Amino acid sequence: MRAASAPRSAKDVRILVVDGTSGEMRVVPSTELAKLFEPGDLLVVNDAATLPASLTGRTARGDEVELRLVVQAGDRRWTVALLGNGNWRTRTEDRAPPPPVAVGDRFFLDEGLVARTIGLCPESPRLVEIELGLGDRGDTPLAELWAALYRAGRPVQYAHMAEPLALWDVQNVYAARPWAMEMPSAGRVLRTETLLELRRRGVEIARVTHAAGLSSIGDVALDSLLPLPERYEVTEETWEAIARTRKRGGRVVAIGTSVTRALEGGARQGLRAGVTALRIRRGMRRAIVDAVLTGVHDVDTSHHTLLGAFVSDEVLERTLSSAEAEGLLGHEMGDACLVWGEPRDKLSVRRGPPVTDEPEPTPSSRLAPGVRREARALV
Repeated sequence: MRAASAPRSAKDVRILVVDGTSGEMRVVPSTELAKLFEPGDLLVVNDAATLPASLTGRTARGDEVELRLVVQAGDRRWTVALLGNGNWRTRTEDRAPPPPVAVGDRFFLDEGLVARTIGLCPESPRLVEIELGLGDRGDTPLAELWAALYRAGRPVQYAHMAEPLALWDVQNVYAARPWAMEMPSAGRVLRTETLLELRRRGVEIARVTHAAGLSSIGDVALDSLLPLPERYEVTEETWEAIARTRKRGGRVVAIGTSVTRALEGGARQGLRAGVTALRIRRGMRRAIVDAVLTGVHDVDTSHHTLLGAFVSDEVLERTLSSAEAEGLLGHEMGDACLVWGEPRDKLSVRRGPPVTDEPEPTPSSRLAPGVRREARALV
């Protein structure tokens, strides 16, 4: 599938609408998005702002390295992914491996930032825990630290883009707290005019905040574990909006895979805020979400795999074929799919693996306990 090489105007985005029950598909312009919903429906957005999560620098030995933020685990603590010499113009999977790292090693980044290694993650030598500071100051005021991070960092991006992305290229119009490592890009299509039209049509809008993570790290074994555990917050107002929607017979639509993960993970944990390791896939019973608006993603991505919880394998295969036939552009800056799922009460009779409420345990869940304790203090 051809990837979008530059941010598309929200007005130019095309949307493949997929009916998971009938299998019918059609393409509509994004300017008609509001007409796809009925009064009483609920759209849930991820209001996380996107961080400048790519930091470049050197080790004490002089090796070039890139740190990509993965999970915030405290005011100054992060789990980061390490990439070796190179930049975003080289495909992530072709980047040089990072230098070996031990606890206590330091990375010297732009704007005087120093990252000290405080832990190694068992999943991969590319994942390390760091503590950020300015120079040798371990008690850097947080305002100074965040200001330096925003000066030094750039948005995470990949080689299919033609030009460097600016931070404002990766923000939705309703972006709020800086939680996301990569843009919750399904929300790009929701212009201010679209949000106003949705409200005029009687469609309710609610929000979650979800720390959308990296799409790729460049290591096959590690990428197979994505998405890694991510923190989320679903406000009480949003849970109440979902209850109202159910009572009036409306439908809950997740604007993006990160919203789906926050709502389904939060429902299973019974928490307003926490960390979810939920990996949504074929055969998983949906508890909350009736439809999802997402980008057009290749078959080997977690974003595409998630759609298996909404439609049959046959419909999912035709969805990708239809997107290619229509010339839709893929990846985060391209076109979109609105997938209406099969009714939630019919999922249990679908052919395939048994329907389960929880995903199978994966090695990525080992990241969660330490991060979980820290994350609850941040929300």
